[in-house]
Amino acid sequence: MKAAVLIAFWTFTLLGCMRTPQDDITVLTYGSPYSPSHPFSRADRKWMTWIETKSHGKLRIQPFWSGSILSSEHSMTELRHGVVDIGLITPIYVRGGAHLIRTQAGYYGGVTTFAQQVALYRCLESSDTQFASELHGLVVLAVQGGNLPGIVTRNKQVTSLADLKGLRLRAPSELLSVLKFLGADPVDMPMGDVYSALAKGVLDGVIAPADTLKSLHFAEVAHYFNTITIPRGAYPGRAMGMQRWNALTREQQALLRESGAVWEQALDDELSKAEHAGVTAGHERHMQFTDFPPDQFQHFLDIYNRFAERGAEQLQGFGIDGMTPFRLARRIAADAASTHSISCTGEH
Repeated sequence: MKAAVLIAFWTFTLLGCMRTPQDDITVLTYGSPYSPSHPFSRADRKWMTWIETKSHGKLRIQPFWSGSILSSEHSMTELRHGVVDIGLITPIYVRGGAHLIRTQAGYYGGVTTFAQQVALYRCLESSDTQFASELHGLVVLAVQGGNLPGIVTRNKQVTSLADLKGLRLRAPSELLSVLKFLGADPVDMPMGDVYSALAKGVLDGVIAPADTLKSLHFAEVAHYFNTITIPRGAYPGRAMGMQRWNALTREQQALLRESGAVWEQALDDELSKAEHAGVTAGHERHMQFTDFPPDQFQHFLDIYNRFAERGAEQLQGFGIDGMTPFRLARRIAADAASTHSISCTGEH
């Protein structure tokens, strides 16, 4: 079956990328590990519609959903090799080659909105060429922010940091050290594998935003949600292989660059809707919602920022200066906490 899918895909790609004198239509393929109904994919489809409308039908996108072509773990490598033209990438989950991008996701304490997350990432990227080196062979089309995560648990209600002790939790990489320090047993795995792991009891919970209660059906296999707003960082989320990019006309390249703001706004809109839908789904499933007292939350943030700095220092082992972007991010985030806006200098 897999071989048949790949044969069909490459046949379509070869035909789709051909351009005829009569219509001069270019078709670009898009791959995502998510289903067509996921909030990410709904935003993707808005972007596709905008591309076709703006180009008067001359540039079209053919999607391949649910990991049928592009994987979660190797998407950046697959894009570089032309498996698809454009794809959803998650450099914060790759095992190697994106150490700075993965680590900087922990620098965002105090930043609370999707727009702020994206703006802060762009500040860091524009100020440091190390980011570009980790993205070689790719052209980033959109930056991914997201709803702030809480703590989803199957059978144990978390009302204090002490309750995390012994829990096996799926968490993003920047939180692994923090959770270990608090006594949890964190693991990093693709989000698509979490539902079955929760259902089977392999996991006790997951660090995830409320939108996942519906979009990934976690409300079906978990009973509790702690609404702590754990910081999260932005990262390059949609990209195109450089070789395919270079084959486009300047007009097509300009259109795709312009589309980035459209794509990011669509993601922000869809994730906001999904957050509300997830909370509703949780209540419908009779999940219990709790929160930490303010002093516990502040203690968590202090630990979070301390480990973020430690992670930045440890990048030196890979020959990466992590402290310069860390210090810049912390200045910008501290300023944003009082002004609610992002200045790349960290000074208003």
